[in-house]
Amino acid sequence: MAQHGKKYQEANKLVDPNASYPLNEAIELAKKAAYARFDETVELHLRMNLDPRNADQQVRGTTSLPHGLGKKIRILVFAQGEAAKVAEQAGADYVGADDLIKKIEDGWLDFDVAIATPDMMGKIGKLGKILGRRGLMPNPKLGTVVPAADLPKVIGEASKGRVEFRLDRTGNIHLAVGKVGFDTEKLRENLLAAIEAIVRAKPSGAKGQYIRRATIATSMGPGVKLDLRSVLAAI
Repeated sequence: MAQHGKKYQEANKLVDPNASYPLNEAIELAKKAAYARFDETVELHLRMNLDPRNADQQVRGTTSLPHGLGKKIRILVFAQGEAAKVAEQAGADYVGADDLIKKIEDGWLDFDVAIATPDMMGKIGKLGKILGRRGLMPNPKLGTVVPAADLPKVIGEASKGRVEFRLDRTGNIHLAVGKVGFDTEKLRENLLAAIEAIVRAKPSGAKGQYIRRATIATSMGPGVKLDLRSVLAAI
């Protein structure tokens, strides 16, 4: 098992591993335990009471965080003709069709969100293996395949911090909810928005306690367990 460095060990002493903290206290503790020289990302980790092998227990969706993620979101739009003009005017960083498909096939992936108009899906289907494993493939269920008229709204939401969540093969959900540099209230609102969206996405096959455990942590710091009952009461 890998050994943590001295800075992590010192930070870890601040957290009681047997305690569950109220949300504000947990956020402040996670911020205090952050020790990296860069502005670390604050992450939410949920242990779900779901079996990822069952089709009726899958969770996947998106939500817009009230205060974004604290970083520039690079948006790519697969579109052509008039739709391409709409995407450019709406502020997309990269807009194109065959040219972008070829660029991605050659290994370029310098973007954070991919959006497409329905007429482009036949062309970009061959990018499924490349984009799918990175969570970048446009998907109608996630609201990233939309007609030209809806591009301004979707691009605007993505630029402000629209995040995707999904159940992984180990039955957990992980997502970023902000930066250490955010004040406590902004992180609180982002966290509650994320958890509320996941609760709304509860699958039909879920039984018993939906979320077993919730933990927040910074990129490099120790995990801080949340008092789940009080958090759920706040949404």
